[in-house]
Amino acid sequence: MKADINDAMCPSRGVLEHVTSRWGVLVLVALRERSYRFSELRRHIGGVSEKMLAQTLQTLERDGFVHRDAKPVIPPRVDYSLTELGEEAAEQVEALGRWTEKRTQTVLANRDRYDEARS
Repeated sequence: MKADINDAMCPSRGVLEHVTSRWGVLVLVALRERSYRFSELRRHIGGVSEKMLAQTLQTLERDGFVHRDAKPVIPPRVDYSLTELGEEAAEQVEALGRWTEKRTQTVLANRDRYDEARS
């Protein structure tokens, strides 16, 4: 069966949801820079809770985008990095993220105009 993102039952929708969620995008973009330990990644991505980051990493690992490298040392050390598939996805969402940064002021101005016209 060919993937069709417009088909309500297509599994590609779940994949799209994972890579384009707020935390999914930010994790993928951060891991393009380098591998991170959990606490480093949490500090790098401001505002993400420990629970949400753990869930996001687990989801992205399950999908094959993120590699979790647990080293058998004391204290435990776990590093997260992108797989080849993750690098490909990260490249795509990073472009969207950079475009969003560039165009945010325009969007905010549009919101203001819209809200003024409605009030």
